[in-house]
Amino acid sequence: MKIDPALRALADPTRLRIMRLLAHMELAVGELAQVLGQSQPRVSRHVRILCDAGLAERRREGSWVFLHIAIGEDQAPPIGAAVARLLAAAEMDDAAFAARCAEDRRHLAAIRAARELQAAAYFARHAEEWDQLRLMHSPDGPVETALVAALCGDVGGGKHEGGELGALLDVGSGTGRIAELLAPAARHVTALDKSPEMLRIARARLQHLPADSHDLVQGDFAALPFADAAFDTLTFHQVLHYAQEPERALAEAARVTRPGGRIAVVDFAAHDREELRTAHAHARLGFSDEQMLALLSDAGFTAGPAVALPGHELTVKIWTGTRGKTARALNKSHKEEAS
Repeated sequence: MKIDPALRALADPTRLRIMRLLAHMELAVGELAQVLGQSQPRVSRHVRILCDAGLAERRREGSWVFLHIAIGEDQAPPIGAAVARLLAAAEMDDAAFAARCAEDRRHLAAIRAARELQAAAYFARHAEEWDQLRLMHSPDGPVETALVAALCGDVGGGKHEGGELGALLDVGSGTGRIAELLAPAARHVTALDKSPEMLRIARARLQHLPADSHDLVQGDFAALPFADAAFDTLTFHQVLHYAQEPERALAEAARVTRPGGRIAVVDFAAHDREELRTAHAHARLGFSDEQMLALLSDAGFTAGPAVALPGHELTVKIWTGTRGKTARALNKSHKEEAS
């Protein structure tokens, strides 16, 4: 990184605001335009200047472009680290700049809250037909067989009743299908979902299980209502593409997973089906192996080999990981903001 382009890039109030927003989370260019109250072409010009200076980086997903910060206070290169510390200090010491940054983050939170309400309304409308909707994208049978094999091994003719999954948390359980599938291999199953309508259906689906073998909990995957290291196994089945901040969801997953515990993420490989954003409330158009490896690693999981299951229209992938001794507190900044 060269100092002259970096300083020139920062010589604009809008670009300073963008850098402070990116210090908290990855954002779509359209989100930045809404927060800043500027046209998307104008914001794209600011983004180009920041990226050319090495201060930010682009990631294209379908027709959307996401931005993430390319510098950090404790990261190389030294000039980038110094710039990151300067920006953080500016927000602490410059009252007017701090107020502007705080307002930007409040505006961003309102935009995202509105999107979450839209997604919640979608799930409420389609709860009864959820399993059928999922069949539009990929056949469930091969995916479920591969998930069981990935977590339990391919022994016993597909029957797993030894409790080898320990305490299992199924995040975003929906209608409870994965909780039901894996219950024989778990000591105890907790099915978590944000939608009361989904939990109502899951409760009916799981009612044949012993009452003390499972719990149904309403909650958000970005703020799991559980103690640290509470579970041996976590599953995210076709859930993470609804996350505005998947890194936050996986940081929470790592927090509640015991050291040596495992995670399995079942989701779409990266694709370009833009209509899924509006028709089915998808926040992400799948994930590449590189993205998922980085997400798992940053959260504190050691990733295993991915399994690909091509479907009629989209490819489903299963990514697994093992929790290390410590999980990175990626959601620290979000908790500090909330306080």
